[in-house]
Amino acid sequence: SPDEILERSLCSSDGSSTCEDFVTLVHSWLSKIQWLKSLGGIFGETNQSELAAFISYALAFPNNFLALVDTYDVIRSGVPNFCAVALALSDLGYRAVGIRLDSGDLAYLSSEARKIFHTIEKELGVPGFGKMIITASNDLNEETLDAIRKQGHEVDCFGIGTYLVTCYAQAALGCVFKLVEINNQPRIKLSEDVSKVGERILCRHPFSESKRAYVVPKRVEELLKCYWPGKSGRSSEYPSSPWKSKVREELPALKDIRDHCIKQLEQMRPDHIRRLNPTPYKVSVSAKLYDFIHFLWLNEAPVGELQ
Repeated sequence: SPDEILERSLCSSDGSSTCEDFVTLVHSWLSKIQWLKSLGGIFGETNQSELAAFISYALAFPNNFLALVDTYDVIRSGVPNFCAVALALSDLGYRAVGIRLDSGDLAYLSSEARKIFHTIEKELGVPGFGKMIITASNDLNEETLDAIRKQGHEVDCFGIGTYLVTCYAQAALGCVFKLVEINNQPRIKLSEDVSKVGERILCRHPFSESKRAYVVPKRVEELLKCYWPGKSGRSSEYPSSPWKSKVREELPALKDIRDHCIKQLEQMRPDHIRRLNPTPYKVSVSAKLYDFIHFLWLNEAPVGELQ
């Protein structure tokens, strides 16, 4: 939350003055752009956790503020939050660098973001705001770059990493660390109760409400293992941690990991692992986890504003 930002002051770029409450300044700008008629009410309430992250970033690096805007919703939250912080920085003599898009329709989103930047420059009289840098990434290769070019876009800079340093025959393994806990509160929940064999359970599609089925498992295998507990093994400090009752296991040898991976792939249907148009692998969740996922989603997704 923005309320959790303790150090809220920021000196102007020339050092001549200090804004004692940068957070309030950002909120005032967010309120102004929220009701710009020329934007047509495209956003209402933005995600405040994202805004707090942007403000903290700007306070730490006011000369290098480039925000990743696709965490929740690019147009309804990410871009408006960025603009509010960028305008507050402009008041103090700084110039934000721009935004980065890392998912979704890059051509469309870049064009829509550019329209918002131009609108703010025109309506609020901020010279150069329409020329904010828009960077795009997300496993880009020459085919996607050509497709984006043909669609028409407003991207100024492309971030290419995976396809630059790996070859097609031995593609990179994409791994991402996901934040699971903030202030002892789970951001996604892993059930600590392993279902029993023979127990009838309701399995649900993670996001499609109509897709559900009852299943009686013949075998249950716990896939999540603890190899790096960090501090979360201390149950007194982290009472909600899923690791509080788990013992750290020794990481297997690299050859054993490789053999296990090959064995698991051999057990999958060929249509799931074919290179061209593979059949999506079905994943279901328990009713309890389904409810929790949607509870988190409803709390974090930005709320639109109809006019």
